[in-house]
Amino acid sequence: MDELILELKNEIIKVLNLEGVTPEDISDDGELFGEGLGLDSIDALELIVLLEKTYGIKLKDPAQGKEIFKSVRTMAEYVQANRTK
Repeated sequence: MDELILELKNEIIKVLNLEGVTPEDISDDGELFGEGLGLDSIDALELIVLLEKTYGIKLKDPAQGKEIFKSVRTMAEYVQANRTK
């Protein structure tokens, strides 16, 4: 799981062009939106595309994203359980 969490952090940094942010700057359990990393709804769309392209995961219900993208750990757990790639 730790490898997947690190992989996701690197992908998030790359896909969202988070300049000056390192994987160490992103907490495994910290919120990605709002007070945490401060991502917004456009970033959420980018994360949905990331899951689809990289892991073959299609979100059927966009409302799922709120729970899936709560933290890097929740993303990793979802990817681990649902990946097709």
